[in-house]
Parts: sequence; C-alpha cells; structure tokens
Amino acid sequence: MSGSLNITAATVEPGLLALPWDIPLENWPDDTITALPKGISRHIVRFAQLDGYVIAIKETTDEMAQGEYDMLRNLQKIEVPCVEPVAVIQGRTDIEGNPLPSALVTRHLKFSMPFRALYSATLRPETAQRLVDSLALLLVRLHNVGFFWGDVSLSNTLFRRDAGSFAAYLVDAETGRLYDSLTKGQREHDLEIARVNIAGELMDIQAGGKLDAAIDPVATSDRIMASYDTLWHELNDPELLEQNELWKINKRVQRLNDLGFDIEELSIKTDADGTKVKIQPKVVDSGHHARRLLRLTGLDTEENQARRLLNDLDSYAATVSLLNLDEEVVAHLWLTRVFEPVIRAVPENLDSKLEPAEVFHQVLEHRWFMSQEQARDVPLNEAVRDYIENVLQYRKDEEIVINPPTGTFTAAVDIIRDEDDFEYNDEPMPPRGADEPIRDWRDLV
Repeated sequence: MSGSLNITAATVEPGLLALPWDIPLENWPDDTITALPKGISRHIVRFAQLDGYVIAIKETTDEMAQGEYDMLRNLQKIEVPCVEPVAVIQGRTDIEGNPLPSALVTRHLKFSMPFRALYSATLRPETAQRLVDSLALLLVRLHNVGFFWGDVSLSNTLFRRDAGSFAAYLVDAETGRLYDSLTKGQREHDLEIARVNIAGELMDIQAGGKLDAAIDPVATSDRIMASYDTLWHELNDPELLEQNELWKINKRVQRLNDLGFDIEELSIKTDADGTKVKIQPKVVDSGHHARRLLRLTGLDTEENQARRLLNDLDSYAATVSLLNLDEEVVAHLWLTRVFEPVIRAVPENLDSKLEPAEVFHQVLEHRWFMSQEQARDVPLNEAVRDYIENVLQYRKDEEIVINPPTGTFTAAVDIIRDEDDFEYNDEPMPPRGADEPIRDWRDLV
C-alpha cells in the first residue's frame, strides 16, 4: 500500500488496513467486494466484508467524508435512525503515488434494502404508499431533533420490513445540518425537496416499466406532505381543553403511544379564570413499543414489529390464564414457549431470508390467512410448517450471511409436532385490530 493513510475511527478496526486502499474503488477486485443491492448515488459506492460484517464504502472529498462521519456520529448519539459510521480514510494514493479520493466507511444495516430493491417485477400502490409514509415518519423524527436533511429522497434512505410496513433509516447525511431547532420555513423546504425527489424517482421507475399503472407519481409524492403534517401536529401542537375534559389528556398520551412515541413530560397550564387547560407535549421520544419489548424480552425490533409481538404476548397471557403473573414472568414464558420455537423451526439455510421478528409477524399473518381459508383455528405449529414450505423458502435473502452465523437464531431445529409441547397451539385466533387491514398474499412474499 503506497502513501500514508490517515484513518479516523471511533473503535479499532484492524481489518480496515487489509483493504486495497491504493486501488480506485471502482476497480477493487471481486474477492474483496460483496454484492448487495444499492440505490442511485452521485458517488461510487461499494460493499465489502470487514471482521464478520458488511461495510459500505463511499468515495468523496476529504471535507465531505469527515463532515458526514461527524454528522452520523452526532445523529447516533441522539438515537436517530441512521447508518452507523465506521471510519474516514484519508491520504489515499495509488501505487504510482497519485492521490485518490477519501472514503467514508459505514456499517451496512442488516436486512435493509434501497427502495429499488423492494420490488421484483412492478412496484405496487400499497408498497409505494408505505415507503412514503415511513419516510414521512423519519422526516418528522429528524426535524423534531433539529436536523435539516437538504436531500430527502427514497434513494437516500434504507428500508427495513416492519410488520406489514417499513422502517426508514437515513443513509446519506452529507447535505445535513443539525440545529437547536428548525424554523417552519426550513421544515417546509425539506418537505418540498422530498416531494420533488420522490415524484422524480417514481417517474424514473415508470419510464422503466416497473411502476404499477394505478400509481400517479405526483399524487404519491404529495402523500408525504399529508402524512408529515398529521404526524407533526399530533406530536407538537398544544391542545386546549375545558376543565371537564381533563380525561382527554390521557387520550392524547395514548394517541402518541399508538404512533410509537413516548412523552417525557407534559406542560399543563390553566387560563386566568381556571376554566381551560392547555397541554403541550414536551420531549417526545420514538420507539415506545420497541423499548417495552426490549425491556421485557431482550428482543430488539422495529416499532411495528414490537407492537405486533406485544399483542401476541398479551393474547398468550389471556389464553393460558397467566394474567395474574408479573409481566416479566409472562414475557419470559411467551419468549421461550412461543417466539423461540417458531424461530428455531426455520432451517439454517433459510435464516437469512428475514430477521426473526419479521418471520414471527409473517407467521402470524400466514396463520390468519390459513384460518380464514379453512374456516378453522389453525394451530401455530401447523402454520409455521406451511409458511416455511410455501412462503419463506421462495423469498429473496434480505441479509448477507457471513460465517459464522449468529447461533441464537440459526440453529437447525425440527418443527415441533407434539401438540402438548407447544402450549400456544390450541388457543383461538386473536381478533385482528381495526388498524390491521386484510392484505394480499403477495405482501408476505
């Protein structure tokens, strides 16, 4: 390796030194590169393996690489959904001593995909709407902490499946700026950038014949405005109540919890004569259900996945008469008797198809479809077998498998067949919630 490299990293990564930094990124050898789907980028981006995980490498200028690295680290400190920065590589030269661009190294987000990888034949209206809605939620979270993105688009975002929806992660922060708070004009400017970019991206797909004929690119991109506006006002607007309407305070908190947000405190003020009360959410954190599930079970999931798993946990408690036990005890029983047997039933050669929480969610969906089709309560273990045989094995992998695989979720265990060993088999199907629309079978694939 020629020249003297300057590596900025938060942790020691010896494997970085073994990569061919003296070769332009576009010419890196095939035995170094990992094939992964990626979005459109103005820079050259390649993927490689590093000490048991996958990294994304982007060539850019010294200033932009260092600036984006610092920005991503700051966003991680305030728990914004974004890719994890690994290092900045500066001082690169080729074997003849000619300078090469600096590189930003980030950790690849497991089970995530650029939006162009989320459709195999045609992007359907439901998928396009869910992508836009998840981007709107991400933008609200960013704006709530004072982050101005400056280049909002589907291409600058990674998406992970989240129990029938998607969770969006910021992947490109080179144009971003972090302020104490944003003005209304800054927020509206970011929204306009999002609207224009999304429309352009969908038109590009349309020109390639990959867009469902029912999708209007402009109307779909306009959806982000409405989704963002609803979320922003729900989170930030004060609410004026009569003295006899104080019960609505709890209702407001519940609405925010249902959206996945926790309130650290409320500002409550009365008017001069004490007849009206003004409430204002103060510090609002996202991940309400995910934090509760993590506390109870140790499972780290997306928000909608956590909501679905918690619903199943509650149904299990009611079904096997465990409601009088401590919540932590019930959660442990559900984890060991319901969740883990389902995950262990997935053969090792299929465990890279989906992350465990999404597998469990889709098994529940599959079971519901089977029960509707057969007009009976299908036992869970029967649904697991059918899902693996008829759905999961035909999916595309959404994780890059790097040896050795994670032992917790990859052990090849036979599917449970003894009804007595699986206490959750005979419980009645829990009713679908009002917010759970019947979806097409293709949404499970």
